[in-house]
Amino acid sequence: MKETECYPTLRDRALDWLLEEENPSARYLTLTQLWELPPDAPEVQAAQCAIPDAPPARHILEAQYPPSADMQTGGYWIAPGASASPRYRATMWQIIFLAQLGTPPIPPLQRACDHVLEKGRRTRDGRFIAGHAPRAAFHCLNGALLWALQQLGYADDPRVVQACEATASDILQNGFGCTHNAGLPCAWGAVKVLNAFLGLDAEKRTAKVAAAIKRGIDLLISVPLRRAAYPAADGAVSPLWFALTFPLTEHADLLEVMTVLALAGCARHPYVQDCIPWLLDKQIAEGRWALEHTPSKSWACFGTIGHANKWVTLRALYALKLLQPS
Repeated sequence: MKETECYPTLRDRALDWLLEEENPSARYLTLTQLWELPPDAPEVQAAQCAIPDAPPARHILEAQYPPSADMQTGGYWIAPGASASPRYRATMWQIIFLAQLGTPPIPPLQRACDHVLEKGRRTRDGRFIAGHAPRAAFHCLNGALLWALQQLGYADDPRVVQACEATASDILQNGFGCTHNAGLPCAWGAVKVLNAFLGLDAEKRTAKVAAAIKRGIDLLISVPLRRAAYPAADGAVSPLWFALTFPLTEHADLLEVMTVLALAGCARHPYVQDCIPWLLDKQIAEGRWALEHTPSKSWACFGTIGHANKWVTLRALYALKLLQPS
């Protein structure tokens, strides 16, 4: 039996667990990603509507500063300004995390998105920055934020469209170089940007976006994925590359790379296929995978390290679904 032919069995073994109502986020993602039910299906709508009132989304939303009486402030975490600092507690990260949970665009989350779109785009071309200098417009952060905003209904917002085009233009001019990597190409940035650009409807991808997608694919498959021997300032491969993570941050793990490349049409590439045994070997029980890394100092708990995790399991099963022979 070929490795990807085990997907239906693994999925079926995990379905009852993933569909438990106590975790509406996992239930919603299972119904939409694994079953591919439409957004207007009653069970899909019921599950998504329950996400904000259940942990971890509830704990994140409870930490948000409420709007002021004039509705001109609020909608942020920690402090106004839409900064990415402190890491994993500031506003930008909460939008990224809540989008990964499948949270619907309820008013508190819409206020947060509007706050980031107004305060976080500080470059002349409209990209998001992590600090105060244009050089802080990292591809990993922009890609993760653009994907989240698209998921939350902002794909057609002119500010998001501008940031997408500006990110693509920068990639075509400067590649995926990152100041945190001594100017060398960053695979993490390529993964995050690819995920955002591939989330756009094909007819909404401009020529620049399409060319940037190709640049990202070329970088990611330039070396075997399991070696991850991309240019690195210190010559080392981050251990986070091999740690199954939820929620995803600026870091990318091998599972995210597999998924993004499959979405990009590279499912049959030998470097991608070579990752399937690695993923299957990581099961802690048939049809279940453990959480191996989670952001520290976040507002909510996403699971216990070393224990079976519904979101990680969903990520694994979704990747295997994409990697099935057509």
